[in-house]
Amino acid sequence: MEPPYKILVVDDEPDLEPLMLQRMRRHIRAGKYTFVFAQNGVEALERLSAEDDIDMVLSDINMPRMDGLTLLDQIPKVDPNIRSVIVSAYGDMKNIRTAMNRGAFDFVTKPLDFADLQITIDRTLSHMTEWREALSSRDKLVALQNELNVASQIQQSILPTEFPKGSGYEIYASMEPARNVGGDFFDVLTLDAGMVGLAIADVSDKGVPAALFMMSSRTLLKGSAIGIGEPGQVLSEVNDLLHEDNDTGMFVTILYAVYSSSTGELTYANGGHNSPLLVHADGTSSLLPLTGGIALGVVPELEYQQQTVRLAPGEFVFLYTDGVTEAMNAEGEEFGVERLQDVFAAGPPEDPKAANEAVFEAVSEFAGDTDQSDDITCLAIYRSES
Repeated sequence: MEPPYKILVVDDEPDLEPLMLQRMRRHIRAGKYTFVFAQNGVEALERLSAEDDIDMVLSDINMPRMDGLTLLDQIPKVDPNIRSVIVSAYGDMKNIRTAMNRGAFDFVTKPLDFADLQITIDRTLSHMTEWREALSSRDKLVALQNELNVASQIQQSILPTEFPKGSGYEIYASMEPARNVGGDFFDVLTLDAGMVGLAIADVSDKGVPAALFMMSSRTLLKGSAIGIGEPGQVLSEVNDLLHEDNDTGMFVTILYAVYSSSTGELTYANGGHNSPLLVHADGTSSLLPLTGGIALGVVPELEYQQQTVRLAPGEFVFLYTDGVTEAMNAEGEEFGVERLQDVFAAGPPEDPKAANEAVFEAVSEFAGDTDQSDDITCLAIYRSES
């Protein structure tokens, strides 16, 4: 059994230590985590220097002597492989952006939602483990395939594995990485007032650079989605942030949508991504209108338009990447949109997981043993009768 992960919590609030130990007691007793604490950045650096087995830092921003943003600058000097998560006020995009630019892996907002914190900790530690394994084997990476395996591990470590299920809706998403790894990702965000944010994206290029650009895109999207309500404004914000430091010239197509559980309305903005399918209860379907946006990271200061569609009970919206429609068989034919629609026409799925599984099965049967060059990613939101 591996030793527990050690997490350094940095916060000047005296009540946080007993609260953290109480809320995380099951994981502490199970030997999964141990926690150590510091009240400011200076104490945190002293802890990091004295204890070389700290895996992760969870730090507040506003603290005496040394704040969390300054601490983020100093952590790599002690250990560049430690992962940091910042705690910020809700909607504080300025400090969140600064934290990400200084190396924070992720963030959580106050007041702390310990369920969300648990997911964030697990995701961060999973990524850290994969990264350490990659570093330990980097001298053995003598072939391109090994590099692509690292990229695949990075991809998988940040994707959600649990999905919200509210009154009247269900969500499910999955990704199957190709042998030549690209940069697909999806995300599901619980927002205020019964709203849910949905994102699906595909980064240009392949390999480790695409996987790293994917992580940056996903983090910026999450931060913007929390601070901004409208999908079009979210994509505009992420586009500008990606363009600022995009020396590689990479780009990402993103479709971001917000679903209202109270009205059944899905408002979406499309940044150069595939148009989703609106699938009716009888299995017929149609492509949702495009909104005219181009891929993100290419041109700054763009306005992204948005559209709204209302889902009737029994309908769902199916989001996908071009790994689905451009999957090829041995004859060089593409799977295409029509075959995708035929999947649902043949038997309308009763839930989003069944929809995903039906599409993956159909693409696999179509492609056979033909190697695919792109990831296959799908996300479905279903409006149930209740």
